[in-house]
Amino acid sequence: QVQLVESGGGLVQAGGSLRLSCAASGDTICISTMGWYRQVPGKERLLVALMTSGGSTNYADSVKGRFTISRDNAKNTLYLHMNNLKPEDTAVYYCNAGCQGNSFHLEFWGQGTLVTVSS
Repeated sequence: QVQLVESGGGLVQAGGSLRLSCAASGDTICISTMGWYRQVPGKERLLVALMTSGGSTNYADSVKGRFTISRDNAKNTLYLHMNNLKPEDTAVYYCNAGCQGNSFHLEFWGQGTLVTVSS
């Protein structure tokens, strides 16, 4: 089992910055990928940024150049640094962890943290 706890959301003016954190605990050795997703009510949950265990990253086109995903392996913590925030970034942000094995694949989600960007 993997537990994920997000923090760092809040209200910010357009152009501002926030850093989201995701603390992972439990069977973290199984984790092969971690990422950030966001969701607006009535719409699907979309990938924002992804990081593999090897450190490769992938970003949604809408956040490239503004958001940075990083991790602190010693603390089992994933971060999302968000710069130059725009109103369209307003959403609930979720941390995700994927555990891959020879005969299993499990997905774990945090509870979400709300980011609101005002004009």
